[in-house]
Amino acid sequence: MSFNTEVVFTKPLAHSCDLLAVCVREGAVAGGKIVDAHLSDLDRALGTLLRTCAGQEEFTGKEGQQLALHTHAKIAADRLLVLGLGNRNDPDRLRDALRAAAARAVKAARSAGARSLGLVWPQPEARSQKEDGAGELARDVQALAEGASLGAYSFDKYKKEKKQLKLARVQILARDERAKRRGGEASGRAALGEAARLGARIAEATALARDLVNEPAGRITPKELAARARDVAREHGLQVEVLGQAQIRKLEMNLFLGVAQGSAEEPQLVRLSYVPRGRASAKPVALVGKAITFDSGGLSLKTAQGMENMKTDMAGAAAVIAAMSLVPEIAPPFPVHGFFGACENLPSATAYKPGDVLVGRNGVSVEVLNTDAEGRLVLGDVLTWAAEREPAAIVDLATLTGAIIVALGPWTAGLFSNDEALAMELQRAAGAAGESIWRMPLPPEMVELIKSPIADLKNTGGRFGGSINAALFLQHFVGKTPWAHLDIAGPSSLEKEKGYNPRGGTGTGVRLLAEWLRTRAAQSS
Repeated sequence: MSFNTEVVFTKPLAHSCDLLAVCVREGAVAGGKIVDAHLSDLDRALGTLLRTCAGQEEFTGKEGQQLALHTHAKIAADRLLVLGLGNRNDPDRLRDALRAAAARAVKAARSAGARSLGLVWPQPEARSQKEDGAGELARDVQALAEGASLGAYSFDKYKKEKKQLKLARVQILARDERAKRRGGEASGRAALGEAARLGARIAEATALARDLVNEPAGRITPKELAARARDVAREHGLQVEVLGQAQIRKLEMNLFLGVAQGSAEEPQLVRLSYVPRGRASAKPVALVGKAITFDSGGLSLKTAQGMENMKTDMAGAAAVIAAMSLVPEIAPPFPVHGFFGACENLPSATAYKPGDVLVGRNGVSVEVLNTDAEGRLVLGDVLTWAAEREPAAIVDLATLTGAIIVALGPWTAGLFSNDEALAMELQRAAGAAGESIWRMPLPPEMVELIKSPIADLKNTGGRFGGSINAALFLQHFVGKTPWAHLDIAGPSSLEKEKGYNPRGGTGTGVRLLAEWLRTRAAQSS
């Protein structure tokens, strides 16, 4: 992130900046009148210029609408940008609209060459005596800070010509009356400042995951992905364990090794660990990511087009690495472990073959019918390794199946779980984080589709219900541990920009995991 994000307590009219972005709900301008209080004040100062421009451009505050104009030195800001939020009433959906609006504001600042940006939004009041209005305000600030940083992201490392972001300062304009009413002005302001810092930090971690996914497969090899995990551990005070091929063989992870044997690149098994002082014996939480750094399909070779984006097949591991970088700041009162098994899936004289039978670490034998159903094999062994630590919960993230994209489209991840409470926790966390997930079934009768006549399982169950079959396969490797599987094949990488998510790697899963761990930590304290 190239700019500082902070909360300031001032009125929009008096705030000096290059660009002032005002977020408004739908209906802020209606029937030729300005209803929104901020806009009304600005319009008076601008001599009704705002009202005139809004009428000419039919601006009402619909989601995605924006209105830009020069202020001609009539207010402290040089330029004004009005951004529509739509009429979302659900707090989580409204907050996601704030993320998207803040991202659009930063992109407008980039285009305008602005060095300072002010953000104004419809600030919440306590909706009832039970609700914490100050907490709602802090969550809004966090969303705005996240969106601003996410909108600044650009992967232009390999481009000769770069569009530089001159923005040095983003200031979120907040009222301070609430803090005064509650008799804690200093603590209220500090809480909002911390919310802005947290939002920027979560966005920074998301950018790390995006970078890992966007890097070419020739750069992010299994060893290099393990090296990036080591860097994160060193920077954030985590423990790290990296095992090579000989050690993986000693662990009898033959499903993992079967996939890896077609490549000249050595596989890597990685565990990142956060262990709070004095809580080493507490039940941990395990995060597991799929880490196929390039997937050709093996001998069941993909088409050329099907391989074009297969550098992204390690997006699950990228999310786990990035989420683990946040754990020391979240500081849960329980250990958190992040696991991944990294390798390439390539065709060669040594590659595993359709018809092979491989035996996993937990003794389950698998008949390989399609070498392009490799992610579930690697995950099977890594999930077994994670489950041996008897965690309170395991959450895995994987770009596992194209079938989930057919079922849910490109922007929604599929959620599978053997535990209702865990599934509900993740759904709530996804809503708060602005990540789209949808609960999918695990019908026990469909296990018949992945039974093999010569082994315990086969690694594919045919065309129908492909994402379900894959999840049912993984379930055989977690035992009775509460477990959830997120198939992120769609949203982990996009073909074109959508809101605050850029083309390419999106960092899907990082914000969800951060929110889930924060909530779980709060409930455990």
